[in-house]
Amino acid sequence: MPLRPDFKARAVNVADRIDLRSWKTEDRLASNPLAVAVSGGGAAVLFRYGVVVFFDVTAEEEVAFLRQIAPLMAAVMAAPETEEVDIRIDSRAREGMQGDRVSLAADEIERLQVVADVLSKSVLLAYYEAQLAGTFERIEPLARELSSHGRITGSSRELSRHIGAMLLTGHTMVGRAAVAEKPELLWERQDLEGLFIRLEDEFEIKERHATLGLKLDLVAHTAQTLVQLQEGRHGLRLELLIVILIVVEVLLTLYDMFLRHRGP
Repeated sequence: MPLRPDFKARAVNVADRIDLRSWKTEDRLASNPLAVAVSGGGAAVLFRYGVVVFFDVTAEEEVAFLRQIAPLMAAVMAAPETEEVDIRIDSRAREGMQGDRVSLAADEIERLQVVADVLSKSVLLAYYEAQLAGTFERIEPLARELSSHGRITGSSRELSRHIGAMLLTGHTMVGRAAVAEKPELLWERQDLEGLFIRLEDEFEIKERHATLGLKLDLVAHTAQTLVQLQEGRHGLRLELLIVILIVVEVLLTLYDMFLRHRGP
């Protein structure tokens, strides 16, 4: 599957999951990760965590391919994250980022799989970063209100929505993709490990993953704090209700004693 000397690689986070099991072996260019030819030219590398990376594919061919695999997608993204990079095939250049493009010694599918692995993780991290940014926008006013007034106003339902949104964000990110792991391909092609490490460093995969982990911990602690505040609210209401019932019972008892004292 020869490619042009210069072309684009484009990663698209299209869905929460892509079912790759139904792809016939004879239709694959490679596996782990799955690579297939795209009608009209070029190639695509697919990842089960919902990312497709296209190589030398036009916009029309990309749309047609995504329409083709639509039945395999679960929870399609309404506004998918994307990331692009230019690629040049040059056997004389050092493999890795050269300026604003990636240089590869050859257009063999294994090298494209390495590039696809890094790009897929980068675009997935971008999706996570956007999700967490939205969560932090919800956390900030709550923290400011708690700092200023010592409590959070608003209904329990509203507080529950905040807690639910934070828990959903954490649940979505945990376990969706092994971002910190090396691709299985490198066990067989150790000669490509240098290319992978250089690209991983260029796209700051490890650093971004570590930062997201710290932010996820903060979100988890915030959600736990809000749960405790909500439980405190419920406990205070319960105590207040018990006090009211006791007062009512005392008043009824006094009223009954007053009636008996007056007599017929």
